[in-house]
Amino acid sequence: MSEKIRVVVSGAAGQIGYALLFRIASGQMFGNADVELQLLELEQALPSLNGVAMELDDCAFPRLKKIVCTSDLNQAMDGVNWALLVGSVPRKQGMERSDLLNINGSSFIKLGKAINDNAADDVRIFVVGNPCNTNCLIAKHHAKDIPDERFYSMTLLDELRARTQLAKKANVDVTAVSEMTVWGNHSSTQFPDFYHAKINGKLVPEVIQDESWLKDTFIPTVQQRGAAVIKARGASSAGSAANAIVGSVQQLLVDTPKGESFSIGHSSTGQYGVDAGLMFSFPTRIEQGKVHIVEGLQFNPYSQGKFDETLAELRSERDAVKELGLLD
Repeated sequence: MSEKIRVVVSGAAGQIGYALLFRIASGQMFGNADVELQLLELEQALPSLNGVAMELDDCAFPRLKKIVCTSDLNQAMDGVNWALLVGSVPRKQGMERSDLLNINGSSFIKLGKAINDNAADDVRIFVVGNPCNTNCLIAKHHAKDIPDERFYSMTLLDELRARTQLAKKANVDVTAVSEMTVWGNHSSTQFPDFYHAKINGKLVPEVIQDESWLKDTFIPTVQQRGAAVIKARGASSAGSAANAIVGSVQQLLVDTPKGESFSIGHSSTGQYGVDAGLMFSFPTRIEQGKVHIVEGLQFNPYSQGKFDETLAELRSERDAVKELGLLD
């Protein structure tokens, strides 16, 4: 008998949700496991969501066993093994950062409590809706019975963007790039760490001997890629974000090959001097089914400065949501 996995996707009728659901239902995320999808949306979006469910039905995916469309948090979270929290309110013109944190923070309080009260005992939570590190922090804080290590936030999208830029510059296949870590926040302060990344087993600065390009072109390109996509296509990254969600869950489910790592946000326990409890992206490995942060990497003054910058932003976001009363 096949394993059955129940998955909730919030913001399921949005562009990322639409790009993601068919990949989950087809078996790309969970392989041979049977899947039940519980799709959460705002009430006004339910007609659109029902249309997505119709399309999923029309694909006749062998592994898709059930679809629930709902605006009820408790129903959406009932018995889920994975919570993929994709939905959030995007920042609009004239909106202050505190406004965005407040609007999304309030909804992630409710999401955290609903997961805590209704999800399966083995639930794992992956937050995509921005600001995803701090939204994840809020959900984690309000899911008191769920261990901190079950919460993750997305930075694989940033890592994949970085891998592609390095591969293009070095004129190699993207598979030649390894150990490309993105540290910190999923924001424009993120630090794509080219110093520890490798191309065909050699450190990037040995292969791309152009430090000014690495510092002044590569890093800003990766940091600002999301904004560049919005400018080019008039909407935020959807297909690439969905791809990174699938990739992140896949990475968490299997042991990491030797000499590899991947980027994902964790609840820090003090690694690299990051405040305990902050959701911070680290280089990560899965070994015998357990999640491990790669420790012992050294920073030069430049990279330490980049690391400190993204850490300062995450501390600032945490302090802001505390002031708003979203963390008690």
